[in-house]
Amino acid sequence: MDFTDKIIKGDCIEVLERLPEKCAHMIFADPPYNLQLENELYRPNESRVKAVDDEWDRFSSFSEYDQFTRNWLAACRRVLKDSGTIWVIGSYHNIYRVGGIMQDLGYWILNDIVWVKTNPMPNFRGVRFANAHETLIWARKSREQKKYIFNYQAMKVLNGEKQMRSDWHIPICSGSERCRIEGEKAHSTQKPEALLRRVILSSTKVGDIVLDPFFGTGTTGAVAKRLKRHWIGIEKEDEYVELARRRISAVNEDGLDEELFTSKEKRLLPRVSFGSLVEVGMIETGAFLYSRQKDKQATVCADGSLKTGSIRGSIHKTGARVQGRKTCNGWDYWFVERDGELVSIDDLREEYRRKYLPDGQAE
Repeated sequence: MDFTDKIIKGDCIEVLERLPEKCAHMIFADPPYNLQLENELYRPNESRVKAVDDEWDRFSSFSEYDQFTRNWLAACRRVLKDSGTIWVIGSYHNIYRVGGIMQDLGYWILNDIVWVKTNPMPNFRGVRFANAHETLIWARKSREQKKYIFNYQAMKVLNGEKQMRSDWHIPICSGSERCRIEGEKAHSTQKPEALLRRVILSSTKVGDIVLDPFFGTGTTGAVAKRLKRHWIGIEKEDEYVELARRRISAVNEDGLDEELFTSKEKRLLPRVSFGSLVEVGMIETGAFLYSRQKDKQATVCADGSLKTGSIRGSIHKTGARVQGRKTCNGWDYWFVERDGELVSIDDLREEYRRKYLPDGQAE
């Protein structure tokens, strides 16, 4: 039976046990937080705040919650591919307990991400700091696991060509994105699509299967569909299942080329040596390479090495030496002059791949 792109109604642990082993490339889990308030909350204008008081978030004790957490995490680990990763989001009420249980079960934590809410709910009682963030744990299946998807370059581009940090400033779900029933919010902890977009883009590729064992109103499925990923949703509440179905059905599959949704990571591209550029004449022997500020200069040798003063070596070694550093990525450091403009040798490497390696084959 094909479970992909479907909402499966039922208890998440029971459904997970029915799914094929190692069927999911990535799991996103937004489990109950065990978040029960001792008193009702009111705004300064005396209107009542609708808190998380749903039946699915009720547990009699920490031990009951811990056992529930252990059971669903173990079931998730069974259906996660050996190259897969899992994301779990939570608040201070539960995330530390969840993280410890994940480690006990063999998961290996890669990052904790702080989702900084740019428009958090104030603390109306004024007795503690306003809760303005939640934490996401990103983990691989085991410590021994070597391969997993991380689209580093895509995250860097998304972040204005700067390495993406672990603090994500994203507003909470509101406005037209918020699912409502008769004017009231349908789900008390609906996550913003922007958050799921970043999660899915960072750790999956087109065509991968994203599993959400606490599907709610279907945010994971809606975003996965937009990004041309497959999805599996598990949800036991009837009203959430119906909302999620309508929501995902309304996502327009616009027929855009899959290439627009594919992240090309440099480390996965065919290797090209600097000497190859010299061999085919893209850079001539005797040409000068420059640093970005043109305060450093080196001469290209016939064997693909660089020479500057008494220093001679690879583009990486020479770049490091002229800067007085131990390491350097020569592809990023050196430029060649073309028509009065500096052109990165990394751009020439890309040109070489397009011209001489059209099938993506390494040399």
